[in-house]
Amino acid sequence: MGIEVTSGAPAGWDAYVERHSLATAYHRASAVNLGARAFGLRTTFLAARSASAQLVGVLPLVEQSSTLFGRFLVSLPFVTYGGILADDPSVAQALAARAAALARERRADHVELRHAAPLAGLDLPERLDKVSMVLPLPGSEEALAKRLGSKLRSQIRRGGREGLEITWGRGELVGEFYPVFAASMHQLGTPVYSRRFFHSVCEALGEFASVLIVRIRGKVHGAAILVRHGQALEVPWAAASPEAKSLSANMSMYWEMLRFAISRGAEAFDFGRSTIDSGTYRFKAQWGAEPRQLHWHYWLPVGAPIPKLNQSNPKYARAAALWRRMPLWCANLVGPFVVRNLP
Repeated sequence: MGIEVTSGAPAGWDAYVERHSLATAYHRASAVNLGARAFGLRTTFLAARSASAQLVGVLPLVEQSSTLFGRFLVSLPFVTYGGILADDPSVAQALAARAAALARERRADHVELRHAAPLAGLDLPERLDKVSMVLPLPGSEEALAKRLGSKLRSQIRRGGREGLEITWGRGELVGEFYPVFAASMHQLGTPVYSRRFFHSVCEALGEFASVLIVRIRGKVHGAAILVRHGQALEVPWAAASPEAKSLSANMSMYWEMLRFAISRGAEAFDFGRSTIDSGTYRFKAQWGAEPRQLHWHYWLPVGAPIPKLNQSNPKYARAAALWRRMPLWCANLVGPFVVRNLP
């Protein structure tokens, strides 16, 4: 078995991804290149081939670096899912070992591999503080409505009484999605991706990505981007204005997403990742979503701790507090230059 290391997707990459049971839309070559297209980040494709030259495993890696957190390789940044796809544990081990060697060659501080399931034989430290919140879907919206509690149904109806206008589309709606999403991120103290990034997402994912816009009396108050992974739909990016939340229009927005998923024949709805018992975790759990453990594996230099590039890191928390005080126009201008280096 040999491992190819290339800057572009090798022959057969997407065909292998399409037939692997653990693959996501983010593993497709066009999506792997998101970091390069939106931010100019160095992207590397690792491909394992058998003695007969058959593809038996893949691992995409994106290189990032920052003054605060150092240099690192991630599979994949900006999204929840990535990591190794392999035919068997020995292939997974070989890909992980080659990623570690690549990190040493580039003087990186760590490698982060984002997996949605444990990988047998992968002897690497892992983080287990994140889960995906996933709701199994019935065959009809009527059946789903019956599962929801009376309080939740009441909130959905209340939001619906505001005369919501629902629009579904693709990349042409990014211009309307972006302002409400950027404002929401600013309130959270989180640097926002550029508008170009979301255009790149829609271009790279094509038919796998859908954009939802929610208007109240003609003004956009809610927006989301959904991504199709096989028989599941995920909402990695969503936001609602404070006004929408006060009117329960955000609840109606999520109901519309669930209706959309059922109408497209999806078997599950992925509300995105959360920390257990956080506010977002409880919001998603009220819909009946169940936690599914995420396994983020790390190659680290001997004795190095697992990095904390999140709000549990005091550096990150202090930066978030300062970010909230920054004027929105300034945060939108500076944010893309900061977030390109955050996984």
